[in-house]
Amino acid sequence: MKAERDLTRLLAGMRPELDPGRYVFTTVDGPAPAGVAPVVTVTEREGLTLVVRQEEADAAGLAYDYVAGWITLRIHSALDAVGLTAAVATELAEVGLSCNVVAGFHHDHLFVEHARAEEALTALRRLAERSGSFPD
Repeated sequence: MKAERDLTRLLAGMRPELDPGRYVFTTVDGPAPAGVAPVVTVTEREGLTLVVRQEEADAAGLAYDYVAGWITLRIHSALDAVGLTAAVATELAEVGLSCNVVAGFHHDHLFVEHARAEEALTALRRLAERSGSFPD
């Protein structure tokens, strides 16, 4: 499937999907500890940032202060598409939600406050509905 670049099509077809887990952001010096399977890693000067399931972080004794829900936008977005992140972040900001966005090769992934993840999903679905629809 070809990656989508058109903003209207991206928004209308994003099909947000909430993962049932709880995810946390933590940091380590060196590699991820045994038993920890990160869904995202980011190498920074200060250490390796990991996004992992909360239960894995707890079992490994990793510190964190933010528990997130993970929403995947199911449309195959092009890495050079313009406006999707801005539109999604703006929509969530309007209901008072922050959004941590990670772009994968195929999809964009949003980490939002876990306690309000269903609310975020509803806001994103409303944005998609307002943007129209198109056949797959």
